[in-house]
Formats: sequence, structure tokens, C-alpha cells
Amino acid sequence: MLDDAHRSFRHILMPTDGSDLSARAIDQSMQFAQQVGARVTGFHAMGEFKTCAGTAQLLELTPAAYETWARRQATQILEVVLRAAGRFGVACDIESVFNDRPSEAIIDAARRRKCDLIVMASHARRGLEGMLLGSETGKVLTHVKIPVMVIR
Repeated sequence: MLDDAHRSFRHILMPTDGSDLSARAIDQSMQFAQQVGARVTGFHAMGEFKTCAGTAQLLELTPAAYETWARRQATQILEVVLRAAGRFGVACDIESVFNDRPSEAIIDAARRRKCDLIVMASHARRGLEGMLLGSETGKVLTHVKIPVMVIR
């Protein structure tokens, strides 16, 4: 049973990177949103166009073609959030933005949309990988002023 503090959440930002871990966390997040009667905004930060890319496919793209490709990817990623919201009967909106700093984009979206909770997955990177790559979840936790629920 949820206490009154949990029931005060009305608008949850649910960032997703499209990973399997994020997809699994979405169902848990939606179940929580349903229990507290909150609405959800699914959110995805798309990387900005770069002249140097990690895959040969992306090296061949023009800025306009990259934008089309990135928006298509974001739509597929956010469809997972919309389908989960439908299964749980949770009101849901989606948003995607171009930003190479996902943690900053997440914090900005939460502020703009007046969210009172962020629910996100953590990849729990440790050791050298965690030091080199950093943790978007950790960055959000460090810099945001609203509660963050982390799902592993």
C-alpha cells in the first residue's frame, strides 16, 4: 500500500534510451504511475549530428538525413512508453530533443513540464567503465531538485 507521500506525485518524467534495461523499467514505472494516479511524459534525448560517427551508416548521412533517422529512432523508442501507458491506463505524452548531454536534457524537460518525479533505469556501470562513461542517472541525481526513482 502506498503512503500519502507517494500519492503526491502527479506528473512523472520517464526518460528512456531504448535499451532493454529501460524497456523493463518502463513497465515498473507505469505500474507505479497507475497506483499513484500520475500522468507520464516519456522522454528521449537524441544525439546531435556529428561529422565523425561510430558506424559507417551514420558517416554517410547529411545533417538533414541524420535528423530524419534520429527522429524515426526516437519515435520507435517512445512507442514502447506509449504502449505501456495504454496497457496500464496511464495518461501519457512523449517528447524527444536533440542534446548530446542526456542528463541536462532530462533535467530541463522535467523543469519545463513541471514534473514532480523522474523515474529512470540505471545501467549501474562500475569501475573504469563508470568513471570513463559516467552515469546519466548519477548526473541527474546530482543536479536535479525533484525526487528521482532509480530502477535497476
